[in-house]
Amino acid sequence: MRVPSNTASRTILIVLALCLLVATVGSAQDRPKSPKGSAATQIGDAWIDVTYSRPILRGRQGIFGEGDSYGKTVYAGAPVWRAGADVTTRIKTGLDLDINGTKVPAGEYSFFIELSEGGWTGILSTQPHMEEPDRAKMAEGITWGAYGYSSDHDVVRAPMTVAANENSVDQLTIAFTDVSDAGGNLVVVWDKSIGILPFTVAE
Repeated sequence: MRVPSNTASRTILIVLALCLLVATVGSAQDRPKSPKGSAATQIGDAWIDVTYSRPILRGRQGIFGEGDSYGKTVYAGAPVWRAGADVTTRIKTGLDLDINGTKVPAGEYSFFIELSEGGWTGILSTQPHMEEPDRAKMAEGITWGAYGYSSDHDVVRAPMTVAANENSVDQLTIAFTDVSDAGGNLVVVWDKSIGILPFTVAE
């Protein structure tokens, strides 16, 4: 068996390193700018699940803006915020909920937020959605993100408690807090803003 020379060994190592570098760069390029995220909680035997895309600030400050421009950046031309990026944020509940006095039957809904400096409004909607953008379908009333949104399909519009966060959260995060058998909170956190949507288990 012939033992490779030092030069040949170095060449092999360099080639292997370059292959690894190309593979790493390729996988980084394939990674979405807003990775998929999820949040879930269990109440009794039932689950509540949220699926969404998680945009990153990437150095931006004051993402929600202020004054007349408040919310315009994250709306990105849509009438409301998709509470995420890319595809429509979805909430699936295995039990009936009560949100701001409105019964929300078990099922799957789109989740949007109407933004204003004075407060946010959480929206659950039965409007059809799609996984890939298609302008023709948007014109037919099918959403991608919040594009094509219509309030005609709203099941509930509920005020959210909005608070300031001392530290800036770099990547949009949706979570559940203070969950009990009676209900809990759906929380949306990004940059220095926290939006809280309370819910209870419907009787």
